[in-house]
Order: sequence, then structure tokens, then C-alpha cells
Amino acid sequence: ARNSEYVDKSGLISVVNASLNTEQAFMCVTRSRRFGKSMAAKMLCAYYDQSCDSRHLFADLSIAQDPSFEKHIGKYPVIYLDISDFVTRYHDESVVTQINQKLKKDILKAFPNVTTEDDDDLMDCLSQIVSQTKQQFIFIIDEWDAICRDFPVGTTAMDSYVNWLRRMFKGGQSMQVFAGVYMTGILPIKKYKTESALNNFIEYSMIIPRNMACFFGFTKHEVEILAEKHGVSFEEL
Repeated sequence: ARNSEYVDKSGLISVVNASLNTEQAFMCVTRSRRFGKSMAAKMLCAYYDQSCDSRHLFADLSIAQDPSFEKHIGKYPVIYLDISDFVTRYHDESVVTQINQKLKKDILKAFPNVTTEDDDDLMDCLSQIVSQTKQQFIFIIDEWDAICRDFPVGTTAMDSYVNWLRRMFKGGQSMQVFAGVYMTGILPIKKYKTESALNNFIEYSMIIPRNMACFFGFTKHEVEILAEKHGVSFEEL
């Protein structure tokens, strides 16, 4: 992204930083397609992920001047999950089982020295890792609603997914395991009757964007700058 025409949306990071380990730490951003949701999610991965040094990607962006920049950059193990990828690969009732099994396999591979039980589910494993390493996770989910769009309410896949969301994000361990959870999707949480499973999430929709409005899509000022840069008439555009 930084090698192409990039509009600085790094201010989003400061908003997420301010939410970590608070009652607002579980966030869901919903927008229609082509608003840069996936781009923003990948930016957050690059910033928080402790497995890489990404300072050069942010050095000339606005977030580098933010007081919270150094505090959180590269400080967390990050789990990135694209639900639509699983729906495409496993378009049947096994999709949630596949998500759980493959994430668990990746997590245990990344933390080979952590002791877990054979019958531990993903949340059990994460809880053990946090307990033994004293490191919380950042969990970033793109297209959280892909399963909801493909499987009607009442199907085994949908019921399993709601139960999985509740197990991951509503249990007593969730606040200890995750410093922050950031989800994106197309339509709001309430659309799919998952509200009870996700009612601890702060939702930033197109109707109620709160302080997220300027980070998705382009503002008028940003378009004016691009038009001037490329010699295009803003009025005509």
C-alpha cells in the first residue's frame, strides 16, 4: 500500500490505541464495500505485530507524531482472521470447525513452549499462552459477517458461529486474553441477530461513525489534495 497512491489514514491507530484494555477495547467497523476496511485492518496488523519492525512504514505518517506511537508499536502477538477466505474454501457446515482448528494450529506453532491440554479449544489455548507469557493478544477480524451472509439464521453453521463468537469475546477470559479486538464487516451486528453474542462491541457504522468517520473513504479535503497533485479539476471531478 505504501508503494502506491496512499492517503494517510494512520490516525485510526491512535483511536484504537486509546481503547486498548478499556471497556471500548472491542470495536466493530461496518461500511459498504470499497471504503478501505481491509486496508485499515492490515495497517493495524503491521503496526501492532511484534514479529516485525514496521517503523519505516509509519515514520512519515501522522501517527508517528502521536504520543501513543512508541508505546504500542510492535508490542503484541496479532491474530489476523479473514472470515471470507474460510467461507470461500469451506462452503459448508464445517466452516466454523475449520476456523477454530486452523487458528489453534497456528497459535500453538507460534508458541511451542506453552503447555496446553489436548482437549483445549482455541480460547483455552490463548488463555494458557497469556497466563504463561504475560502477553495479551490483538485480534483483528476482516469480513466478520461473511458467514452470516452465506448461512441463514438457524442453520448449523450460523448457530456454531454465534456460539464461537460468544466463546471468544463474551466469556470471563476475553478481557484478560485480548488487549483489543477490531472487526470489520459490511452490515451492522444487529442485522444478523448476533447482538447478544457481540453486545460488548462498540459499533462504528456509516450512520453512527463516531470518531471513525474520517478514516474510511476519502474526505473532501483529501480529494482536493489528490486532484491538485494530479492536475485534475476538483470541480469537474
